Amino acid sequence: MQPRRVAVTGMGAVSPSGVGVTGYFSALKNGESGVRCIPELRDYNGLKSMVAARVSGVDPKTIHRKFRRTMSAMSVYATLASRDALTQAGLGETECAGGRMGVAIGSSVGSPLSTQKSYSEFFNYNSLEQMRSTGFFQIMNHSCAANVSHALDIRGRILACSAACSTSCQSIGYGYEMVAYGKQDIMLCGGAEEFHPLITATFDIMNAASVEFNDRPTQTPRPFDRDRDGVVCSEGSGVLVLESMDSAEARGVEILAEIVGFGTVSDTSNMVNPDSASMEACMAEALADAGMGPGEIDYINAHATGTPQGDTAECDAIYRLFGGETPVSSMKGHMGHTMAASGALEILAIIGMMESGVLIPTLNLDNVDDSCKKIRHVRGLEDRPVRCAIKNNFAFGGVNSSVVLRRYRND
Repeated sequence: MQPRRVAVTGMGAVSPSGVGVTGYFSALKNGESGVRCIPELRDYNGLKSMVAARVSGVDPKTIHRKFRRTMSAMSVYATLASRDALTQAGLGETECAGGRMGVAIGSSVGSPLSTQKSYSEFFNYNSLEQMRSTGFFQIMNHSCAANVSHALDIRGRILACSAACSTSCQSIGYGYEMVAYGKQDIMLCGGAEEFHPLITATFDIMNAASVEFNDRPTQTPRPFDRDRDGVVCSEGSGVLVLESMDSAEARGVEILAEIVGFGTVSDTSNMVNPDSASMEACMAEALADAGMGPGEIDYINAHATGTPQGDTAECDAIYRLFGGETPVSSMKGHMGHTMAASGALEILAIIGMMESGVLIPTLNLDNVDDSCKKIRHVRGLEDRPVRCAIKNNFAFGGVNSSVVLRRYRND
């Protein structure tokens, strides 16, 4: 079967910049950081990292209580982003309920806050009296996908990837394949994450959280920088509408970009430490799927979280495959690491760069580390056309993913 072309026709975002894609991209372009000192983190003994990037401006009550009662914060974020994406794509109740639209939205885990609330009474007092029946629907691993499907009455296929930092990149990749091979005509794809101190603590225990900038939160994380010291945890949701090109053109809707390639591989060398050879293989697979060579890529949006090992490994992989001239930047300096939402939110940023013809630099990259100097970093706003780009996400457990995008061309 000849695969169909796959268009992006809608976008939605909930981020530390607020609700909406316009404000999100504006904050990136203006070099605004969403990272703040979080006072509640001081309540946890042994926790050294005091910074995070939290979502603001969200009104859950815009979602009907009938659906909201089974949602945690992450499902609220995913639903709001999904509604905006569908609105931009011009899709309504008929298309949602028609059976040819599916959902691929994931999270790293079910809601940690709802898990804490649901089980603390049970474990601390051996009691069920405070447990609510709706709690399970907030903590199940497919909570975001299920809640979005129910709230928006989407009756097609449902997929709930759970691959840590690769979650939404995989969701978009697998959604792209479903549309390309005719399993669905439209897919609502992305990821969501909600902040909880335990997430920061997980990275802190592994000595992978940023701890040196608690008094200067907007100066961390620092991808590729010599003074980088780890991850800053964040929250939000990014969602894209993927649609067959035939469907999009027949509806006359604006086509924002195309997804043209996807690669995902398993790095079996180590559960935590990244392997540059696996990263290279992942990007090469995505390029092969797109039928492109490295020289056709105009921009690379790196995973680059601000950890010494991860940033260095990714730079090595990029250099071996692309050489040292293709522009590279990371969005983590602006908004921290939104985990399961990061791939989707950063793909939205790529589409914004394609539309505006402006490359966004890596925030807080003041002094490029010696181990990262071999590639070409975007250090300031650059007027530069982007026809094709690649997005990387590399996750704990060795789940590596890359997506290739192209500006829409009518040929």
